[in-house]
Amino acid sequence: MRKLRNALLGFALLLIVVAIGLMVWEPLSATTPAPPPPYRYDTVIARDRFGVPHIFGKTDPDVAYGVAYAHAEDDFSTLQEAVAMSRGRLGALTGADGAKVDYALALLGARATVDRDYDKQPADVRALLDGYASGLNHYADRHPGEVRLRKLFPVDGRDIATGFVLRTPFFFGLDQVLGALSGDTPLPKETAGATPDSPDPSALPAGQDASEGNMNGSNAFVVAPKRSSDGFTRVVSNSHQPWKGPVAWYELVVHSGSGWNFAGATFPGVPFPVLGHNEHLGWTNTVNRPDLVDVYKLAMEPNGTHYRFDGKSLPLEAMRVWLHVRFGPFVLPVPKTVYRAVQGPVIVNKSGAYAMRYGGADQVRMVEEYYRLTRATDFAAWQKALAIQGVSATNFLYGDAAGNIAYFYNAAFPNRKPGYDYRQVLPGDTSRDLMAGTVPWASVPRNVNPASGFLVNANNTPFQAAGAGSEMNPKDWSPLLGIETDTTNRGTRAVELMGLDGKISDADLHRIKYDTGVSRLSWAARWYDDIAKVDPKGERQLVAAQALMAKWNWRFDGNNPAEALAAILLRAGQSWHYTRKPEKDPREELAKAAAYLTKYFGRLDPPLGTVLRLRQGKVDLPLDGAPDVLRAASTWDEAPDGRLVVKHGDSFIMFMAWDKAGRVSSTSIQPYGAATTRPDSAHYADQAALFVAHKTKPVWFRRADLRGHVERVYRP
Repeated sequence: MRKLRNALLGFALLLIVVAIGLMVWEPLSATTPAPPPPYRYDTVIARDRFGVPHIFGKTDPDVAYGVAYAHAEDDFSTLQEAVAMSRGRLGALTGADGAKVDYALALLGARATVDRDYDKQPADVRALLDGYASGLNHYADRHPGEVRLRKLFPVDGRDIATGFVLRTPFFFGLDQVLGALSGDTPLPKETAGATPDSPDPSALPAGQDASEGNMNGSNAFVVAPKRSSDGFTRVVSNSHQPWKGPVAWYELVVHSGSGWNFAGATFPGVPFPVLGHNEHLGWTNTVNRPDLVDVYKLAMEPNGTHYRFDGKSLPLEAMRVWLHVRFGPFVLPVPKTVYRAVQGPVIVNKSGAYAMRYGGADQVRMVEEYYRLTRATDFAAWQKALAIQGVSATNFLYGDAAGNIAYFYNAAFPNRKPGYDYRQVLPGDTSRDLMAGTVPWASVPRNVNPASGFLVNANNTPFQAAGAGSEMNPKDWSPLLGIETDTTNRGTRAVELMGLDGKISDADLHRIKYDTGVSRLSWAARWYDDIAKVDPKGERQLVAAQALMAKWNWRFDGNNPAEALAAILLRAGQSWHYTRKPEKDPREELAKAAAYLTKYFGRLDPPLGTVLRLRQGKVDLPLDGAPDVLRAASTWDEAPDGRLVVKHGDSFIMFMAWDKAGRVSSTSIQPYGAATTRPDSAHYADQAALFVAHKTKPVWFRRADLRGHVERVYRP
């Protein structure tokens, strides 16, 4: 008996030792870089009465230092996740989902790319990154109790650059390819050329959901002086991002003594605004979806360690990585192997080994490009910055004080050889279908100063942007670019509305941006038509739901009893249409939507504002809009009380205008406020009431404009 007790005691002690080890090994194994070189940053932060930071510095690195510190004051929790992601420690912070990002970091070689190329970056860019890192370090030093992971700080400029390299390819859907391959799902046929009338059934593997970032999108509107009722140039930035988290917008205004002045928004981990305006020009972005990923099936040798390429047997590069995965108080080490072949990163599954080549891979140029864009003072300088081709994908819609407007279908298109179908999985045993480099900047599609005097995009094909007679001709661009021909209800509706009037006023543009209508020419109209044709087979609830839908006025402005039902059905349609999946069963979706409303509201026709809500802390407000309408409420959570709490859609909105004298002005709005993760802040949700009422607040861009609207001024 004594031996048994001793054995049990020894086993218990062993468990305690193992448990303690699992709690402490991760930070002990982590390495931290040396902080950037000591430097006395000369920075002043002025918070306006909405809490938006206006950051002043003698130099641009002084400003970047203040950007980091101000953002940390409002959302240090998310900034830590951005840092952990660049270090391969996100799994230790957030668990299994974070570990998937850590795996992608290793697979794509993001850190290796930065280590190779960082010292080649221009000195002013590296100084900017170091300034930002130093601002984060200073905040962490002052607030050690807020640091969520030991040995996460200090950070350096390489950490910040790594975040850019890792995140950039996921804006054009590389995550979907990774998900399909990792899940051992046969790769779909590429559908870059699919039309909205006939979505390709094999566009995504069965059961594979697109990420939120790709399920939703953005709107952009630009009006030239000749189309404007008052001769102004106007740009509307209406990006649709999650309202919280690693890709949520953060508004700011920056000023440096070297002439860097810019108002707009940035992402966590980014040391400058990435859209908005300076004195001379402005732009906004929307996600585009060109085919930028080529997949090759390797011809593996029987030993499983080599593959055949051009008649030779080459070793498959393999590297063991340890993922740090948090489970409650413990962090478990999980081994994984990442592979690489001639073509690029490799995923091995039961079906074989697949190598990927994707646009903009293995480079750090996007950091310099974004920075140079903000400093451009005219259209030529701005185009020169865009021609760096570091930003691997995203539409740019532009306007300036000189009256120029432009739409660049920006992408780092991989060079491809005629005669091969890059929409399919390609043979990986030959170099005949592999071509190095990127399509030259001159071959990137663009629509500059169209005769119509306006440009729009809402994640639709670039061949629908300027109205009849002003569109780009698809025949002018190589099919090897893989340009999508899909459209959205938002894109179709925007072109319709912008084309109605010979002159577009400021009020017109606000009305169009907040429009809640569904175009009768859109995919959504065909989806609703299919729902109307459903045979209810005598089921009373379906009969009643169809009768209610027959009374709907095709809008989501809160004035029709069918809007809640129609919004849920539109979300169901969007889930298959935007992801290019087969159409869902309209009868099944109608039944599900009707059952949901009946369960939670006891009726089919609750007011839209009762169902669709903006909630942040104690703020609980009704919303209008729906998925894929210009007033976008794209994604929501189903709350315990049945309310649909929006978390993604219209986010940072900015109206910019240059008058006849070239003087800029702007207004903006966010769904919550400047401090989205600080419940005790006065700016946790102070913009919400304006947001739901379709109102904006002033952007006090110039120092003189800011006077009288300052909440506090301080040096970080």
